Amino acid sequence: MNPRRKNRLYLALVVLIGIGLTATLLLYALRSNIDLFYTPTEILQGKGENHEKPQVGQRLRIGGMVMPGSVKRDQKSLQVSFKVYDARGAIDVTFEGILPDLFREGQGVVAQGVLGEGNVVNAREVLAKHDEKYTPPEVADAMKENHQGPASTYASPQEGSSKS
Repeated sequence: MNPRRKNRLYLALVVLIGIGLTATLLLYALRSNIDLFYTPTEILQGKGENHEKPQVGQRLRIGGMVMPGSVKRDQKSLQVSFKVYDARGAIDVTFEGILPDLFREGQGVVAQGVLGEGNVVNAREVLAKHDEKYTPPEVADAMKENHQGPASTYASPQEGSSKS
């Protein structure tokens, strides 16, 4: 092989390795900014065929309906806690801040935050559902599948148990 072709081959290999390394570092850096969407049932029972549950400390988004009678506000701060439910479970959510104007019991919400101990989501942002046509397809499908009965038929699996 002549030296000119050899140099071109080395240059091409260096460029390919550089592109691969750049893509790997970029994906590694962005992984901490990925918030996966879960329904309350998927948090409690796992998601997908492998029933993978989110880990404590994982950033996520949880979507569902605000359970009637579950909203509790702290009188001395902006701390709010409520339950988000679907057809098979309910998850506690805590949030400190001002809730959206459309937030109310029985309304669809998406809470973004971190999963804490005892399947409690510590939300940093709460979004209230306002119109069907702006709902992402995955969220709309999950809502249709999981919200077919009145809220009174759903109970949190955490109620009545002493385990956190």
